[in-house]
Amino acid sequence: MQLWKGRFQKELSKTTNDFNSSISFDSRMYKEDIEGSIAHATMLGKCGIIKEEDSQEIVSGLKQILSDIESGALQIDMEAEDIHTFIEGELTKRLGDNGKRLHTSRSRNDQVALDIKLYLKKEVKKVKTMIEELVAVLCDKAEKYSDTVMPGYTHLQRAQPITFGHHILAYAEMFLRDISRLEDCYKRMDEMPLGSCALAGTTYPIDRSITASLLGFERITNNSLDGVSDRDYCIEFASVLSIVMVHLSRFSEEIIMWCSWEFKFVELDDAFSTGSSIMPQKKNPDIAELVRGKSGRVFGDTMTLLTVMKGIALAYNKDMQEDKEAIFDAVDTVKMCLTAFTPMIDTMKVLPQNMRKAAAGGFINATDCADYLTKKGVPFRDAYKATGEIVALCIEKGTTLEELPLEEYKKICDVFDEGLYAEISLEKCANERKVLGGPNSENVKAQAKRIRELLS
Repeated sequence: MQLWKGRFQKELSKTTNDFNSSISFDSRMYKEDIEGSIAHATMLGKCGIIKEEDSQEIVSGLKQILSDIESGALQIDMEAEDIHTFIEGELTKRLGDNGKRLHTSRSRNDQVALDIKLYLKKEVKKVKTMIEELVAVLCDKAEKYSDTVMPGYTHLQRAQPITFGHHILAYAEMFLRDISRLEDCYKRMDEMPLGSCALAGTTYPIDRSITASLLGFERITNNSLDGVSDRDYCIEFASVLSIVMVHLSRFSEEIIMWCSWEFKFVELDDAFSTGSSIMPQKKNPDIAELVRGKSGRVFGDTMTLLTVMKGIALAYNKDMQEDKEAIFDAVDTVKMCLTAFTPMIDTMKVLPQNMRKAAAGGFINATDCADYLTKKGVPFRDAYKATGEIVALCIEKGTTLEELPLEEYKKICDVFDEGLYAEISLEKCANERKVLGGPNSENVKAQAKRIRELLS
């Protein structure tokens, strides 16, 4: 069944029909299509455009179709052109002429725009909830390891002492921004396009505010051309999802490194690792690697949407049918990644001794050594130079700043005294960084508490 068949003399070729059809991917919006149609039929009855009893019969018929699809009593016909055609055809099959009244003052152009928005509004909330669950897990880890010393890195070189809790909460901050972006995206998505019709609205005396209220939209679109041709919300949602994947990918990269014997800062639970078909000793961080790899897929979906929309004149064009597969894939991919990633982090075993050993071996308390001299009146640049010479001496002797005898320090700068060793203790170096946002243990706990309050 083609809703547009009256104008044409010939049957559509099977090749053209298959190419034109969208039922294979838009069938997932069956619920949203029926919800939109129920609201539309209700509005038509309230406005007297169709009889109230006809409106009620249509609504009842649509509800039964929804029930039958969800129970399995009705299978979606994958030979239909799209989900809208299938639902309306099934309604007409059941109600006869009354089913044909449903599409009064409506076009598939504004109908599909409505369906996508209804569907994506739900998906924004689902992704947001999943990220909130991940952030909660990060807060748990941060609190538990708020005083676990590890090296902080720049250029992937050991730089300064921090805590594992501090490091983990850096990702929590990234994901909090993702949550904020999802909330902003939702606000702009919360406009109802139904009533725009094909492109120019309708001469029927419809009340769009009734439909918007029934469907839970904050407001209605203000321009009928924009109402049917806008896909900014798809692009924006995909862009947010791409940034989410950037953060998941960066985190995955660190997990992959931390699992290696070269670092061995963490060990993943067996439930979230795999082995080798030939090397029995292997325990591979495949989940993290897949998340890292799937980021490119979501980036590609975003680029697809941008490319599809960049050259389209107003209003609707068939190119826009390409929006669904891209945004659906981006949503599915991110949800799949979060489903695996969050429990992977939750069950991950942290190895504090290895972190402490790595921190001790990288001279990451050298800045604190220089600061010790500066606090005793030595100009910072002189203190910096002296500390650099001490680090070179430690490397030559195969020792650390904490183990180098005091007399060796005094040969380079006689300002050093016994108080030095307390000042360059890795634990003190991390905990003395009490500045807001620093790795101090109490800071980390307070930050985790603040994040929990934001989530609640």
